Amino acid sequence: MAPGHRVSRNLARLLVGWYGRGHRDLPWRRTADPYRIWVSEIMLQQTRAAAVVPYYQRFLDCFPTVEALAAASEERVLAVWSGLGYYSRARHLREAARQVVETRGFPRDAASLRRLPGVGDYTAAAIASIAFGEAVAVVDGNVLRVVARIQNDASDIGAASTRERFRALAQRWLGNHQPAVFNQALMELGATVCLPRNPRCAACPLAAHCQAYRAGTVEQLPVKLRRQIPVRLEETLMVVRSRGRVLLRRRGRESRRMAGFWDLPGPEDLPQARIASPIGEFRHTITHHHYRFVVVAATAARPLSGPIAFQWFSLMQLVDIPLSTTARKALNLAGVIVS
Repeated sequence: MAPGHRVSRNLARLLVGWYGRGHRDLPWRRTADPYRIWVSEIMLQQTRAAAVVPYYQRFLDCFPTVEALAAASEERVLAVWSGLGYYSRARHLREAARQVVETRGFPRDAASLRRLPGVGDYTAAAIASIAFGEAVAVVDGNVLRVVARIQNDASDIGAASTRERFRALAQRWLGNHQPAVFNQALMELGATVCLPRNPRCAACPLAAHCQAYRAGTVEQLPVKLRRQIPVRLEETLMVVRSRGRVLLRRRGRESRRMAGFWDLPGPEDLPQARIASPIGEFRHTITHHHYRFVVVAATAARPLSGPIAFQWFSLMQLVDIPLSTTARKALNLAGVIVS
């Protein structure tokens, strides 16, 4: 057997053995149902596992099957998703569910899964390997970091050629060695041990094979040269209340990502409003955009008119509408409980 193949087999064996001795108990790891695995993988895109858990459980309580999701209105799906962010994921999830129901079957391989809305290479590989046992390696940020360090490779992971080469390496390590377990173990290693900062090398099952560990370059890897410049913005959100209700504005086509969501108005939306008192502030980040939101109590004349769609909501109604993440944070800051 060639040395490279022996290393690959040893890596897979060590990784699977380490994972079997203990890992995070996450609800989507207790099922082989492709629908539930698919929902979890979509939610985990750009979101930490700990943050996903309550949303995952609530979403499946409301839409326990792919048929239930396909039959739901977009507004209902967005309302249940509200607070998790990156709302195109929810829209794609519902659209894909409708496709699955129409074709009367869940795609069973990565190539077919890739054709569903919102499913990229990583998500397709994760679902195909975990739900259907296809021997296809997953490659996300965690996996890229592990591969870069194992190989002590300082190539730019922002480059498509580097990602493809690292994917091929992960595929070689996988071979046919329990795809579901191997892929989850590799992702778990990157999420809990091979961390971006302060990696726990002493606890790593692959330390003996890690070239960066031997070279002392772990903290310098991976390398990503194409970094976006942070954009810092400041906005004001107004909490306008009357008779136990809160005034919200509906987002329109000016914000494709947030179209259909309800948000708190800003001074530019209600120029006639009077600011009564400050409430507080919070920070919110979307990719490289870093926002500072100042929240104020305000009053507004009635009736309201103009091109913006305003509506008054009782506090009980807030849990049943698609409410933006920033509105949710602001209302919580104002003492309005939004579950």
